[in-house]
Amino acid sequence: MTRVKRSVARKKRRATLERAKGFRGEANSNYKRAKEALLKAESYAYRDRRNRKRDFRRLWITRINAAARLNGMTYGQFMHGLKLAGIEVDRKVLADIAVRDADTFRRFAEAAREASAA
Repeated sequence: MTRVKRSVARKKRRATLERAKGFRGEANSNYKRAKEALLKAESYAYRDRRNRKRDFRRLWITRINAAARLNGMTYGQFMHGLKLAGIEVDRKVLADIAVRDADTFRRFAEAAREASAA
């Protein structure tokens, strides 16, 4: 009978159990359970990397809307006015300005209002 060297399978098993450290129950010690838990965890991670972009965009829009309403405009009016005024600032930066620097945001709102009125 030929000789069988088992190092590859052992390395794979050890790597899987290493990645499953911190999982609950048998999922951190039983290879089969660890493999199943990792499949689930990786699918959640893949899904949520995409959802994170969606979640942050919602947060930014909420912050911009709140700041725009303090300046007497809705989010839609504000964004439309910025586009007409030729101001190209993305939502991430606008949300940061809305939270940290109300005076600068007020100037953006004034520019948007003037561009909408014209």
